[in-house]
Amino acid sequence: MIAKERIQQAAQAFYEQAVSIRSHLHQNPELSFQEFKTSAYIQQHLTTFGVPFTAGIVNTGIVATIEGKNPTKKTVLLRADMDALPIEETNTAPYASRNKGVMHACGHDVHTTCVLGAAKLLMETRTEWEGTVKLLFQPGEEVLPGGAKLMIEAGVLQNPPVNVALAQHVFPSLEVGKVGFKSGMYMASTDELYIEVLGKGGHAAMPNDYINPLLIASAILLKIEETFMSPAAKAMQSIPTVIAFGKIEGLGATNVIPNVVHLAGTFRTMDETWRQTVHQRLGELVEQTAQHFNGQAHLHIKQGYPFLVNDPQVTERCRLAAEHYLGKTNVVELPLRMTAEDFAFISQQVPSCFFRLGTGNVAKGITAGVHTPQFDIDEHALLTGVGLITWLALQELS
Repeated sequence: MIAKERIQQAAQAFYEQAVSIRSHLHQNPELSFQEFKTSAYIQQHLTTFGVPFTAGIVNTGIVATIEGKNPTKKTVLLRADMDALPIEETNTAPYASRNKGVMHACGHDVHTTCVLGAAKLLMETRTEWEGTVKLLFQPGEEVLPGGAKLMIEAGVLQNPPVNVALAQHVFPSLEVGKVGFKSGMYMASTDELYIEVLGKGGHAAMPNDYINPLLIASAILLKIEETFMSPAAKAMQSIPTVIAFGKIEGLGATNVIPNVVHLAGTFRTMDETWRQTVHQRLGELVEQTAQHFNGQAHLHIKQGYPFLVNDPQVTERCRLAAEHYLGKTNVVELPLRMTAEDFAFISQQVPSCFFRLGTGNVAKGITAGVHTPQFDIDEHALLTGVGLITWLALQELS
């Protein structure tokens, strides 16, 4: 058994290189399924570390494999996502994004750095543990259909078959040095909702000659809110549900009623049967509301990620291992979240644990949330992230 102190010391020794790797990745972000330079950079480091890998999976994805003694005993997967977001960074740090309009605003540069660090540490100790570790560097977490789904379809959970999967995600509202776990249901499924509302355009001063699709769209939004999101509706629902619309587009003018309005929104929940029920009810509600106003409306649902469930046994083992590695006061219980993650595809296939890595530092003013132009991390989170993901993999193999 490898002592935790040894992993902690190895993570400390790797820290400056981890900062350098993360800085490079942060400076050179690439959008979903366009991570070609990022993939090449990861491959360079894997080659330097002596870790065998297969590249070009779903174009930019990589699977590296480290075999210990008795490699068929058990296989643990460590997953890192690589893509960035279409956000213009406003930070002025030396490592700020050099790619205009693209930013690692969700911490995928951190995830990749930590799994690369784990690759180095696990490769150096491979004669002292049994089993196999797969390292999955995944494209396209931020957009549908999700890189995890495509890589599963490409067979990354096989040859050898994965027994346990682990992943971590930055969490700016949790102080650096801490991590969080949630057993069982943790994150929601996600679907994109698109509604086309058809009316009859005309001059705004002649209301008898047009059917205003803006009014129909407004009625649809209000009906959806009343049916699914009002306090009365929520009181009758036992399953967490979010339906929200962030876009309405009707290209008219002050005195011009358009023919068509488009709405775009999201639907999140945590039960597959209820998910399908809501799909049907939404379609009926949209059509019936439009008909009431002598218009038409059509709902298109782009089905996204399933809900993410943390296997209770795996998560409990990881939580106890984290307490041993970091100290009990640095491990917290997480609440349910209505955000979504494409690691959910993996969690639906393999017993998994998806946990949160504290990256915030209130004293230093590092508090901005993910998906914002100001997002940043306390770099000491890399020390925790590299060491802990390595330690958890070793504990799962022990």
